[in-house]
Order: sequence, then structure tokens, then C-alpha cells
Amino acid sequence: MATLTEQEFRIKSDEALEQARRSLMALADREGFEIEMQHGVLNLLFEEPSDARFVVSPNAPVRQIWVSAMAKSYKLSWAQELGAFALDAETLPQLLERLARVHLHI
Repeated sequence: MATLTEQEFRIKSDEALEQARRSLMALADREGFEIEMQHGVLNLLFEEPSDARFVVSPNAPVRQIWVSAMAKSYKLSWAQELGAFALDAETLPQLLERLARVHLHI
């Protein structure tokens, strides 16, 4: 695992959140949930089947992206071999799509 400088982390985490936002747009449009980006934090807002919020935020001191979803916390580190933030080889967009599908029961 390569350690990123703070500046590298900021650039890569911003890119990762934007990539995740774009990758979820079609699913959000189809399934009726909202995606918001505010102050460098990505939020997925669900009304169905129950109210829920997934929060995706960079954590610069530890160079990770943290995801809070469905009463669990996921901590993704930079995976040089994938060129992405990942947890057990699952990239941020893949993780968010999987969690959204679980929440939506699809």
C-alpha cells in the first residue's frame, strides 16, 4: 500500500468522490434516490424503502475515504494496483453501488 502525500490524497479523494457520484447517477435516476456533494462530502439520500443516508467523506489524517452506511463503517485505502480507493479489492463506486442495491432490495 503506497502512502499518499496530503496533496495527492486531496486530489485523488476528490476524483474518487466525483467518479463515484457519476457512476451512481443512472442507478439514482432509475431508483429514485438523491446524490449530493457538499463541502467535499458525498451523500446518498434514500426515502424508499426507508429513510437512509450514506455518508462518504475523505479522512486526510489517515489518507482514507470513510463510508458510513446501514449502521456500518467502511474505511477504504488507496490501492495502487487498482488506481482507486478500495476495501478488499472492491473500489469505492463498486462498494456504494452494492450497498445501495442492498438497501433498495434490488
